[in-house]
Amino acid sequence: MKEPKFKSPSSSKEPIADVALLLEGTYPYVRGGVSSWVHQIISSLKEFTFSIVFLGGDRESYGEMRYELPPNVVHMEKRYLAEPPGLAPPKPRKGKAKTFAELGKLLDYFKSSELHPDEDVLTRMIDSLSTPQGVRREDFLYSETSWNWIQKCFQKYSSDPSFLDYFWTVRSMHEPIFMLASVSRTLPEARVYHSISTGYAGFLGMLLQRRTGNPYVLSEHGIYTKERKIELGQAEWINETLEPFSASLDGKLSYTRKLWINFFSGLGRLTYTAADPIISLYAGNRERQMMDGADPDRTKVIPNGVDLERFAKLRSKRPKKVPKILGLIGRVVPIKDIKTFIFTMRSVCARMPEAEGWIIGPEDEDEGYAKECHELVEGLKLKDKVKFLGFQKVEDILPQLGLMTLTSISEALPLVILEGYASGLPALATDVGSCRELIEGNNPEDCALGHAGAVGAIADPEELAGYAVDLLSDEERWHKAQAAGIARVEKFYTLGMMEDYYRDVYVEALDRYASKKEAEFEEVEA
Repeated sequence: MKEPKFKSPSSSKEPIADVALLLEGTYPYVRGGVSSWVHQIISSLKEFTFSIVFLGGDRESYGEMRYELPPNVVHMEKRYLAEPPGLAPPKPRKGKAKTFAELGKLLDYFKSSELHPDEDVLTRMIDSLSTPQGVRREDFLYSETSWNWIQKCFQKYSSDPSFLDYFWTVRSMHEPIFMLASVSRTLPEARVYHSISTGYAGFLGMLLQRRTGNPYVLSEHGIYTKERKIELGQAEWINETLEPFSASLDGKLSYTRKLWINFFSGLGRLTYTAADPIISLYAGNRERQMMDGADPDRTKVIPNGVDLERFAKLRSKRPKKVPKILGLIGRVVPIKDIKTFIFTMRSVCARMPEAEGWIIGPEDEDEGYAKECHELVEGLKLKDKVKFLGFQKVEDILPQLGLMTLTSISEALPLVILEGYASGLPALATDVGSCRELIEGNNPEDCALGHAGAVGAIADPEELAGYAVDLLSDEERWHKAQAAGIARVEKFYTLGMMEDYYRDVYVEALDRYASKKEAEFEEVEA
């Protein structure tokens, strides 16, 4: 572990925490995946204090917290992007044409494919967002200047016929920008800011870094813009003249969908201008970040790691015979492609009648999709074979499974595969993210350990079923895959390694903060 070079000079208003985590739609209200990772980081790095800033859509979508906050979480704020702004009743206002013209340049940037915004415009707009001298939320929502700007944009850019749809899309898309600008001005200061995605959380991180000068760290588990593009390509709430995912037919997306996709791409590029370091889980995602505008010198790869002691003791609980049970641990949402898992189970059960498929994860994030999955199981007459178990403790589930299965259409570096390996469970996954290198190896030393399962094509249940039957019906092959997985996780993906990497990231960022404060102190003294 690196030790901080020095502490910052004392001041009358000390920051509330060492690190403020900026979290969009995840911890502590959603279980699994990124949330598990966040909880592990906070719990492991006890020497740092944390503030949590949770950004959600609407308040009703989130119930009770799913995690008990560790003692080193000293502050928490919740902000909901879809909540009514709580402004005074609308009244006629002209709006400042000159200031709004500059804001228009920033908002036009979100429609552009340019990788780098005009730095001067960017700085002026960030400084003026939500200030009396600049552009306030009320000006954007209610002013004549805003109305005229939206009309001009519609006439200049939009290829869809409905001005009403365009108007409300632009309003709902950009309104959170003003709310986040206000948050950045009122949020208690932290020494370091750390977001676990780009998007709105990343935009807030960029605002905080530019306004305080404090270090900002970005970790991307998946590439946010890529995942939003997948979700937006399928979203049914977007009003448009083309059918959802018409790209599958003629390569075209509606202007409204492209507008949303470009908007999140723009947020990502803005985030990259402020973040240092920019962290990804594996080399493939680092390359994607650089393609999207990240400075290569700021990027680094830090893979996930798991608690070997926690999971290794589960190996003794495994039955002597390999269970003919395929387990999918994850949220029941389209990006996990639960339907392909269900179709895979139909083919597996046709060849191996004793097999079962367990879907282990929450169903409340996309209740419509979850309902469709249940109906598909009923329609395929698999109710006795495919079981929805909801959230379960992984310690209880992993020893009962014969194969960890992921049928996702997008992943980064899935923790569940590593947890499965540590517990003695091989994996079957689609060829997304780092799944192939997790299963087959990433370098000659890693590849020499052997295959820890099998990799199949996206949305190909027949191929996945073939691999599953081969592994579950050949115990010698299964045990070789088990041994490869155990060796791989123990050599390359331990929790201790990940903790040390992030400890160094935080210490280096805190050193930069301390140097900044020391320079400010010396300037005042002079």
